[in-house]
Amino acid sequence: MPAHNAQTLQLARETLDIEAAALLGLKAKLDERFLKAVDMMLGVQGRVVVTGMGKSGHIGRKIAATLASTGTPAMFVHPAEASHGDLGMIKTVDVVLGISNSGESDELVAILPVLKRQGVPLIAMTGGLSSSLARHADVVLDTSVEKEACPLNLAPTASTTAQLAMGDALAVALLDARGFKPEDFARSHPGGSLGRKLLTHVGDVMRKGDEVPRVGPNASFSELMREMSSKGLGASSVVDDSGQVLGVFTDGDLRRLIEKGADLRGLKARDVMHPQPRTIAAEALAVEAAEMMELHRITSILVVDDAGCLCGAINTNDLMRAKVI
Repeated sequence: MPAHNAQTLQLARETLDIEAAALLGLKAKLDERFLKAVDMMLGVQGRVVVTGMGKSGHIGRKIAATLASTGTPAMFVHPAEASHGDLGMIKTVDVVLGISNSGESDELVAILPVLKRQGVPLIAMTGGLSSSLARHADVVLDTSVEKEACPLNLAPTASTTAQLAMGDALAVALLDARGFKPEDFARSHPGGSLGRKLLTHVGDVMRKGDEVPRVGPNASFSELMREMSSKGLGASSVVDDSGQVLGVFTDGDLRRLIEKGADLRGLKARDVMHPQPRTIAAEALAVEAAEMMELHRITSILVVDDAGCLCGAINTNDLMRAKVI
């Protein structure tokens, strides 16, 4: 291996070692101040307003997004923009989380006296424990690091990693205190796979009305086959005059009849249907329908109301189109 490649790998490994050490060092700094910060954010009547400049600002945006997606109302306000009007976005019912490694970022320090006069509670996340930011804060979270991973000890590296991890620690503590559940997470992520699984109901994706294949129990076998073919579900329900589900006939049932050499011409729907088929309610989650299909090795399920009357049908293709599976 060329010498410069070996040096590159060594430098990369040292970077990870330095940042890992910075994270481990945070554990000893978690004390009553962290608990107070969590209580302040948990009890906020407005929002947690995260602010920071430069690299700390980028970290702040991520922290605000994580808080918002895990049950704590939050937003990011750029400190420079705050001095030019955006300070009006911050209300006395809010809590400000100010992030700065040095605690002396000019744009952030400039708005601290105003926040203090307005009586807005301030949480500082900083490595400068005697800084302007720390002196103005109601509680200080120590994110100091021994050194940056940058060989020049200049570029924010280990310090921003520490800030990000402290933000995650706050978010996790808050979501646990709020009793945050997967369903809550899904509501703020409706476009994600978890959102689709926990928010999509059978009634949202099922086939309805004339799309649902159905015949009466006295329908001829040819009528049954025409209904199956025209609706493209791979099955047909068999219902009585009131719509009560009596049974189902599927492509698999057809193959088994043919394999047995049965004379199909004189058969009625009631003769070939599978009685007491698997059914599901429209209010059930679509993922439950997927699980039922997988468990019983079937590709479609009839949807019924509380009285057992047919109101829809769903198959694996419907679930795939909805991206539930």
